[in-house]
Amino acid sequence: MIAVHKKEMMYSYLIALTICSTAGLQCWRTLFDNFSVNVVGLDGYHVGILQSVREIPGFLALLVTYVLLIIKEHRLAALSIIFLGLGIFFTGLLPSFTGLIITTMVMSFGFHYYETCNTSLTLQYFDTQTSPLVFAEQQKFAAAASILVGIIIFLIAPFLSYGAMFVLFGCLIGICGIWALTKNPGKQGMIPQEKKMVIKKKYWLYYFLTFMAGARRQIFMAFAVFLLVKKFGFSVQDITLLFLINNVIKFVINPMIGKFIVRFGERKLLSMEYLSLILIFIAYAFVESKMIAGLLYVLDHVFFSFAMGIKTYFQKIADPRDIAASAAVGFTINHIAAVILPVIGGFLWMVNYKIPFLAGAVFSFISLCLVQLIPTLEKKE
Repeated sequence: MIAVHKKEMMYSYLIALTICSTAGLQCWRTLFDNFSVNVVGLDGYHVGILQSVREIPGFLALLVTYVLLIIKEHRLAALSIIFLGLGIFFTGLLPSFTGLIITTMVMSFGFHYYETCNTSLTLQYFDTQTSPLVFAEQQKFAAAASILVGIIIFLIAPFLSYGAMFVLFGCLIGICGIWALTKNPGKQGMIPQEKKMVIKKKYWLYYFLTFMAGARRQIFMAFAVFLLVKKFGFSVQDITLLFLINNVIKFVINPMIGKFIVRFGERKLLSMEYLSLILIFIAYAFVESKMIAGLLYVLDHVFFSFAMGIKTYFQKIADPRDIAASAAVGFTINHIAAVILPVIGGFLWMVNYKIPFLAGAVFSFISLCLVQLIPTLEKKE
């Protein structure tokens, strides 16, 4: 009975912190470009550096394993939200290039370390039949949080400066992190986690799919929106509308994705994702219609949610002691692509803008082939 209560506490705890994490990142992403250009006076060179800085903490997520030597994982999750709030708060108070480098790093460490802890705690506390549903619920609430933040910023932007909005959201998120720090949703008797970096040969497919997911994310983030703006002339209002459509759809379908994993398994879900991505990336390369390009962006974004199947697949093959360390290693592997792909893809774009998207189609085809190595649900049972 106590164990069930603790699971419910952890579920509510992670939902609350996921809402904070998503709201913080959404606030930062919504305000950052306009703030950096209109207030700080930066150019594309500076913004590119800041975007690279933002990915460094994700690449260093493996250090979470060693932080857990001195602090419990649920407390690190709460501290990460506090750091996220602090980074956002001081962004509004340090309007300079140097200030943005510091605050972006702090904000990003908070976000990425929370995401690492969230994955680990979800896989530890919930069994293989429940974790897909929990991940789906988290993403559902994350979508709702993104929508709400967008609406709030739209309503208050005429009355508050960029700096004031950063300070306001930073305060709210930091306070939520402090609240979480006072809670103890952990339970006794959990399987002790390895306090060192874990890389095992038997996890190779998880590592590979995680790397490919990072590569696909970077192609989407770096080049999909750029294509919409550069080739089709999408305005800020157009992109904002697409963002709202994306999150409304995700709010509706995410619970269905979790149920799909439970019923049919990760192999079928990920096969659907990669087959669809092959077609989407090829279509990006050759599309000439603005409306179809917008539709591709929406579909591309929706398929992000399918990546939860990689996490739940790992849960089914992992030694229980490896979950926390492997979640950290997986997050680092996912961000390797973030360090190298935007630069390579940028050079390829200059040769021909179609090349990065066709490369994405090739990556998706390779992933589709290898995901067939995931055992079917019948074989696992």
